[in-house]
Amino acid sequence: MNTHHAPNRRMKLMLRACVSLAAMAAQVAAPASAATLAPNDGNTATPIKHVIYIIGENRSFDHVFGLYKPRAGQTIANLLSKGIVNADGTPGPNFGMATQMQASLMGGNGATYSINPQTTTPYTNLPPAMTGSTPTVASDTNPPPFATLQAATNADYGVLTKDLVELTTGASGLPKHAIDTRIANAAAPANGPYPLTGYQMTYDDYAASPVHRFYQMWQETDCSVAHATKANPSGCLNDLFPWVEVTIGAGNSNIDGIKLTPPPTSVTSTGEGSTAMGFYNVNRGDMPYFKQLADEYTLADNYHQAIMGGTTANHIAIGTGDAIWYSDGNGNAAVPPANQIENPNPQPGTNNYYTEDGYAGGSYTACADAAQPGVAAIVNYLSAMHIRPNCEPGHYYLLNNYSAGYFGNGTVDTTDTFVVPPSTLRNIGDELIAAKISWRYYGEGWNDYVQNPNSGANPYCNVCNPFQYSTSIMANTAVREEHIRDSADFYNDVADGTLPAVSILKPGGLNDGHPTSSKFDIFESFVHKTIDTLQANPKLWASTAVMIVSDEGGGYYDSGYIQPLDYFGDGTRIPLLVVSPFSRGGRVNHDYGDHVSFLKFVEANWKLGPITNRSRDNLPNPRATDANPYVPVNGPAITDMMGMFDFHGADQGDRGDHRDHADRGDRHDHAQN
Repeated sequence: MNTHHAPNRRMKLMLRACVSLAAMAAQVAAPASAATLAPNDGNTATPIKHVIYIIGENRSFDHVFGLYKPRAGQTIANLLSKGIVNADGTPGPNFGMATQMQASLMGGNGATYSINPQTTTPYTNLPPAMTGSTPTVASDTNPPPFATLQAATNADYGVLTKDLVELTTGASGLPKHAIDTRIANAAAPANGPYPLTGYQMTYDDYAASPVHRFYQMWQETDCSVAHATKANPSGCLNDLFPWVEVTIGAGNSNIDGIKLTPPPTSVTSTGEGSTAMGFYNVNRGDMPYFKQLADEYTLADNYHQAIMGGTTANHIAIGTGDAIWYSDGNGNAAVPPANQIENPNPQPGTNNYYTEDGYAGGSYTACADAAQPGVAAIVNYLSAMHIRPNCEPGHYYLLNNYSAGYFGNGTVDTTDTFVVPPSTLRNIGDELIAAKISWRYYGEGWNDYVQNPNSGANPYCNVCNPFQYSTSIMANTAVREEHIRDSADFYNDVADGTLPAVSILKPGGLNDGHPTSSKFDIFESFVHKTIDTLQANPKLWASTAVMIVSDEGGGYYDSGYIQPLDYFGDGTRIPLLVVSPFSRGGRVNHDYGDHVSFLKFVEANWKLGPITNRSRDNLPNPRATDANPYVPVNGPAITDMMGMFDFHGADQGDRGDHRDHADRGDRHDHAQN
């Protein structure tokens, strides 16, 4: 399988060579047409005429903002406010709230997958903190990081010029898949979250990436009605992160050629260690630009990845509000090859090592059939919670990373095995086109990808673009070329004043902040350049909202509430910043939301209906109580994000929380009847 289209996009990034100066110059200088503005762009319910959704990679809320202290008068739910850790990152008075457990799920004698396996004892000390696939040394032939600034400059146009040097720093100096001695007490961390920085690791260093696949994340969060309380009615304890890392981890995905053969049989196996428990500390200077934005604009502390698992499923939800399914390529549900069907039941003689799980392996599940492996565990939990799984009979839904069905030029990819067939699932692009509202998906590296789809040097993420799976977008040349563009075109559209009404901006692999293959300070620089570019056009900035998120929590621990919505999620909290002239004030918003809330905002602002009759944008806006603003009393429910803004021009304290729009009514409520 060629590395560019390998479903494990991170393997591709670790193998790529430096992009040539000529190729990158061609990307930046490529002839580009301005976005075609549409008749209904200005027909909005609010003063916002442009919304931009910037999608980084793989960071949970507590991992980024766990020690953030908002301005006076604002409240937040994080590691610090709960007393789990102190402001300096040391264990706090309530450190035990984050205790991680060991569990037993031995294969054999009909053992089956469980999302709340029998826990045995707490870890005395966590498994070691590991380096994973973190780059050992800088190299111009196998970056990142690059060995020379010139090579970094040749390869990247998405960050501030002053920050290009960050692409040359941060190698670990340690072997891969070894104990990460840059972290304090790495061989035996205390049982709870621990700081990544402050010992020998700096904020500018590359760090390991924990497992973040679908069935693994359901287990990590350990949800059961038996655990439910009034404060935590979903009963998700979030206490099995290291156990999952050391028993199944990345499974048989064969990352970096490392495959556990034989698989681990003991809960004491090293595996990925306790990477999931690491966090950054804004009080020590980590995340400086994001802290600045949080201090000045609006931060959400109850925003979630829409799907348990990783990149592909969450990006597809951003575009469709739904999960994609295997088809015959013509819109008819079909059965995928047997080796592409997930089976998370433990292999005989192992403690939780899945039977079929891997990027070059199982990624589909027929969740309407409780007899399918893994399905009953989730469906039974949802049934006890009175939640519909929202799974159609005969449909095999994609849970993990497979490549898009189309190449960038609109031809169908028939060269690779693990590819999602062309899809007829309706998306937000279809809805906006029908409503005569302009939009674009800007993917960094797209121009070069269209010309060189097999180039391992290209940072473009083909599993991230929800529209690249879609026949209605990709098979129509005029539609494809108008609506899918490079990030270089984004900067041109801003400069020209032709930015479309709705934009999704996706950084490439160097700049997306994904652990191991990127760094969060680089993603900060990408966002910083974007905000600076917008603010340099005051007329445009005056009517713009920028929403900055991670696609998913990346498998990192988070202490927040998780609301079950259907079979696919929600998952852990992710950071969301809303930067706009209408979101100033350093507020913290508590409304429950996930990626589909972005779709709800677009639909509310441009007066549209839900994408389909089953997409999550049909869910009502959440209503909550003052006693517990994080848990909707009318769940399942997700916000339309209007509470993130103050359109009256005055700072009204906690106006952005659940009380802000609980009484506005909800155009989506009818869809639940």
